[in-house]
Amino acid sequence: MVSKTRLTRISERIRQELSEIILMQSSDPRLKGVMVTDVEVDRELAFAEIYVCTIEGIQQSQEVLAGLDHAQGFLRSELAHRMELRTFPKLRFHWDPTLEHADEIERLFKSIHQDDSLPHKVTPKKRVVKRNGSTT
Repeated sequence: MVSKTRLTRISERIRQELSEIILMQSSDPRLKGVMVTDVEVDRELAFAEIYVCTIEGIQQSQEVLAGLDHAQGFLRSELAHRMELRTFPKLRFHWDPTLEHADEIERLFKSIHQDDSLPHKVTPKKRVVKRNGSTT
C-alpha cells in the first residue's frame, strides 16, 4: 500500500507524462487535441483511472476513447520507461464531461445576466382605502 501523498505525486506525474506522450509521440489522428484532465491511481497501484477530454466535446468521446484503448499498450510502456515504479498500473480511460458542464454553466450565467440587464416594467401599486380611512 502506498501513502496518499505518494499516490498524489504518482498521479500527477502520470498526467504530465501521458499528456506529453500523447502530444509529442502519438501518430493516431483520433488523439489529436486530447487533454488529460485527471488521473486517479488506486492504493495497490493496479489501475490508473485516466480522465480525458477534447475541445470538440462529447461528440468525439467514443472515437477518442477507442483511440486511447488501441494505444494503451504503447502508452503504458512509454510511461513505464519514464517513471521508476516496480509495477506499472494498467490504464483505464474515461471521458471527463467537465468542459461540457462548464459551458452549460457559463450559458446559464449569461442568460441570468441578460435577464438582469433587461429593463423591468414597474407596475404602480394600487391604493387601497381601508374602512378607517387609512391607505396602503
